Amino acid sequence: MSHKFYKPAKSRLQRSELAVPGSSPKMFEKALNSNSDYIFLDLEDAVSPNDKIPARQNVIKALKEINWKEKGKTISVRINSLDTHYMYRDLVEIVEEAGDKVDTILVPKAGTASDVYMVDCLLTQIEANKKIKNKIGIECLIETALGMSNIKDIAKSSSRLEALHFGVADYAASLRARTVVIGGLNPDYPGDQWHHGLSKLVMTCRAYGLRAIDGPFGDFNDSNAYIASAKRAAAIGIEGKWAIHPSQIDLANKVFSPPESEVNKAKRILEELDKAAKEGKGAAQLDGRMIDAASARMAENIVNIDKLIQNK
Repeated sequence: MSHKFYKPAKSRLQRSELAVPGSSPKMFEKALNSNSDYIFLDLEDAVSPNDKIPARQNVIKALKEINWKEKGKTISVRINSLDTHYMYRDLVEIVEEAGDKVDTILVPKAGTASDVYMVDCLLTQIEANKKIKNKIGIECLIETALGMSNIKDIAKSSSRLEALHFGVADYAASLRARTVVIGGLNPDYPGDQWHHGLSKLVMTCRAYGLRAIDGPFGDFNDSNAYIASAKRAAAIGIEGKWAIHPSQIDLANKVFSPPESEVNKAKRILEELDKAAKEGKGAAQLDGRMIDAASARMAENIVNIDKLIQNK
């Protein structure tokens, strides 16, 4: 391991992330009672310009009146992007009025480290002024060519930063990529056209201690394609995926939960290596295969996520 080390962000179970438009209060209770690990109340793309201000008030009311924590939900708010005149009022009004109810702020279309700095600066001042004790986290959507090109600087931009999300729809538009459905694959491309972006995002997150989350899949009637997309993401280390429809929640939870057999094997690996260590050995054998310190690190990842799931 390098002598340089970035402290991991706070652990949060984030297998499924349900997007809930702030302009649709009728969806709030359904979201609360869903199986989603994580919910973000959306003020950005899912809300029309005419509904931006009413949606903000809906979100504030929901944060104050609904006990999200009682249902084990992590609660986030996606503010409008920094190039709009809605953004600063989103942040000021929500955090001043209900900041103690918010776990994280989701920043869309993050393009540079200075974007994150601006949000961090405002949060710091509001928290101090309102005497908010919990430090609100920041999560960023990487969904533009600029954001992807600056992803390393964004990842290091704030001690509040917890996670990066892959915003495939705007990313496709930014690249002028041809796509058939949000998050779907173009049959003209020989493989997964989003692999490069997702791979770069997860590598950056792991280097700097952040959580790595995959974004939306637009065709919520195609569960098989959603599952396939989630499995490709999970295979390279992504730990969760958006659900833009309730039908996608359980699909995400299943894909991003290690199966019992995998958890049991991980525990056996740790047990065998512990025995070997007590005997002065650095490696061991399990089921006819060699296991060592690298095996332990992989096993610990599985055991840790299982603990989060069991403690939900």
